[in-house]
Amino acid sequence: MAPPVPAAGPGEEAARGTRLVVVDGPAGSGKTTLAAQLGAALPAQVLHMDDLYEGWQGLEPAWDRLDAWVLRPLAAGRPGRYRRFDWGLDRFAEWHDVPSAPYLVVEGCGSARREADAVASLRVWVEAADDLRLRRGLDRDGEDARAHWLAWMETEREHYARHRTRERADVLLDAFGRPVA
Repeated sequence: MAPPVPAAGPGEEAARGTRLVVVDGPAGSGKTTLAAQLGAALPAQVLHMDDLYEGWQGLEPAWDRLDAWVLRPLAAGRPGRYRRFDWGLDRFAEWHDVPSAPYLVVEGCGSARREADAVASLRVWVEAADDLRLRRGLDRDGEDARAHWLAWMETEREHYARHRTRERADVLLDAFGRPVA
């Protein structure tokens, strides 16, 4: 059972009438696949934190962008919008609209940080062994990205320990969508 939603705070009422579902967990664990399934089933728009990170060092500041660009406008009854980070060009690119809707799924590392407690209806944690995650990441990004992946894995470990993300999740799943005891 989710904890009660605290009184007003940054991004409160994530979206008037919009239920926010966050899918968090380490890179390469299967969050994007699960979020796509949730998006189709609800139906809901899926927003990827990868689009809000400013490259490989962007984990921590991404939440502020999500809050300012999407959650606060939705809470005020207005559509949100965000500027997608183009990893190839190493800069922010075009804007994307996030209309008010019954559900919004946000997936990615840092989507269920402590600040999400005030706005998320459901916090899902997806996990996988480090070797599987690294293999998935290098299959997608290429062997040249190994140093970035290893540094990111350390950054996210520190982030998750600080935010106790796994412990605060409402649902725990493994890399294949099976419940974790």
